[in-house]
Amino acid sequence: MSNPVLFSGDRFSIGLAPMAGFTDRAMRTLSLAHGAASAMTEVVNAAGLTHDSKRTFHLLETAENERPVAAHMYGINPTVMAEAARRAEALGRFDFIDINSGCPVRKIVAKGAGAALMGDVPRLAAIVRAIREAVSLPVTVKTRIGLTPDTCNIHELSAAVEDAGASCLFIHGRFASNKHSGPVDWELIGEVKQKRSMPVWGNGSARTGTEAVALQKTYGVDGVLIGRGAIGNPWIFREARAAWEGHEVAPRTLEELRTTVEAHLRDLVSLKSLERKYRRAGALAAETAAVMVLRPHLLKYVAGLPGWREVRRQLNDMRTIDEVMTAVDGVIGSQ
Repeated sequence: MSNPVLFSGDRFSIGLAPMAGFTDRAMRTLSLAHGAASAMTEVVNAAGLTHDSKRTFHLLETAENERPVAAHMYGINPTVMAEAARRAEALGRFDFIDINSGCPVRKIVAKGAGAALMGDVPRLAAIVRAIREAVSLPVTVKTRIGLTPDTCNIHELSAAVEDAGASCLFIHGRFASNKHSGPVDWELIGEVKQKRSMPVWGNGSARTGTEAVALQKTYGVDGVLIGRGAIGNPWIFREARAAWEGHEVAPRTLEELRTTVEAHLRDLVSLKSLERKYRRAGALAAETAAVMVLRPHLLKYVAGLPGWREVRRQLNDMRTIDEVMTAVDGVIGSQ
């Protein structure tokens, strides 16, 4: 089933890109609360869902107010992917199913999944068709412009997934071989958009909300996904909405910074407490695990503020909410 409204460039369409190790429930909820048009889970192993893996299903934990959000999954077998999508839809938490065909991580590519699917377009199209037949939710594809500069087949891929019934294509404008470095080919993303009837979104290099909106308008894409620019910076989506609507936005305040860091951390503690190994180990273990997940976000939250280097120095020694918030208060107090 198509959902043109969800992916249409006629509405605000700056969303949160999926990032392994980052886009858990806590980050997604904050991004959506600050104005993101959509979000996706971390990449989920479809086979794990079909085998009822509690660890895999944990990646699909969402909050009540977390919409719209996609179950973002990888796999190679159309039947397995379809069954995984059916199970994700049955949770009643998701607004669309997204197929990963761009992840360059070796252990995923070695299985023929992720970015490897760009080298097997018929299989990718078969996966789209199988999921379309299994669920009523829109089915989308997240990919790259090609595996390497010598194998740039994004036009072939985009035509195939559109014919297979994909509701939207999200394109990271780098080759899989480049991972997250090097220039992003927005010109090529724009060319794909001009050739396709389905919505096409771009991804890569947007570091501010204003820049994301400018990329959308310049290259005529239906939307833009922001990845690393949103780490420790959910306000990037508030800035994007303001740029889309044509008005100024007030910068974050120090009070907002503190409130957001604490909310992020406490949601991470709640999330970790749901995992079996932390339930067994106790509340302190869940709190420590949450602090470890927060660390890269925390550096981005306070980067550039006087005293932020002291937070970086203390980072590996932090274990509790109190220790994190004491460090944050130290930065805020120095302003």
